[in-house]
Amino acid sequence: NPFFPINTLPIMRAAYAAQRAGVFMPFHRAVYPAFWTQAKNLGDPETFADLLNAAGLDAKALIEAAAEPEGKDALRHSTDEAVERGVFGAPTCFVGDEMFFGNDRLDFVERALLGAAA
Repeated sequence: NPFFPINTLPIMRAAYAAQRAGVFMPFHRAVYPAFWTQAKNLGDPETFADLLNAAGLDAKALIEAAAEPEGKDALRHSTDEAVERGVFGAPTCFVGDEMFFGNDRLDFVERALLGAAA
């Protein structure tokens, strides 16, 4: 992403808000490719809100919920857990205990997931 690095804290907090609201999958389907493959500047609040609204989500509600203490605490806990597991950058994915780092490793993640499902 040509805008990287950006302050991802509002995006991560909004992800927790989306999880609590039961809309994490549409949130993820919009945000992940926008950031990693479509080169959107999600550090720009207007661009981020437009993306969420275009995905059929209530951007205003998610962004407001992202500022609540519960989401901030959940993100802090998740970050501590990631550090304990050895995460050093993004995107990082785990399948069980196996860690995959980088956008170019998603094929390996898919194979690991298919193997785990077998």
